[in-house]
Amino acid sequence: MVSIDQYLAFALMSLLVIVIPGPSVLFVIGRALAHGRRTALATVLGNVAGSYVLVLAVALGIGSLVERSALFFMVVKLAGAAYLVHLGVQAFRHRKELSMSTMAQGAGQPARGDLRTVADGVFVGVTNPKGIVFFAAVLPQFVDHSAGHLAVQMLLLGLVPIAIGTVTDTLWGLGASAARDWFARSDRRLSMIGGAGGFAMVGLGVTVAATGRAD
Repeated sequence: MVSIDQYLAFALMSLLVIVIPGPSVLFVIGRALAHGRRTALATVLGNVAGSYVLVLAVALGIGSLVERSALFFMVVKLAGAAYLVHLGVQAFRHRKELSMSTMAQGAGQPARGDLRTVADGVFVGVTNPKGIVFFAAVLPQFVDHSAGHLAVQMLLLGLVPIAIGTVTDTLWGLGASAARDWFARSDRRLSMIGGAGGFAMVGLGVTVAATGRAD
């Protein structure tokens, strides 16, 4: 139903968009710096799940509403931005709870349970302005209208950026958590890097709030 040429063309387009760090990548990095590898990987899982929710929304026709309605887009964007700021503030507030003893337990205990961390990632993925615009405006251009089953085509094509994003986001998260491990030689430095991760998420939230529809 979906030709190899369609997959390759969409994969190239997806790669070009994904390699430019956006809210999802910066969120994963912030969580890795604040809480470590386990939380970063759970965040990646939530992010890609949230991104595929966007694919489902576009396939079911909801994505066009987000693309065309400036008010709806603004509400979704601001909700995501506010949540990022909230998570960043929480990470900064609890930065002193990080210590070398928690790092010795295997990247420490996440500040939230694994399921809650995944849910955080899902919410950020769903409200990611970059993802909303990409899936709503770009994905439909790669379906073959003459072949029919447009929703199925979109669901299949949507797996391509999800796979690419899973790999790249995981690499970003592992890289950031490795840098955090290096700082873990000192409780004070670990507290500082945890605070930096919190600041990064707050800054990301502010940036997302200020982002226009072109992004």
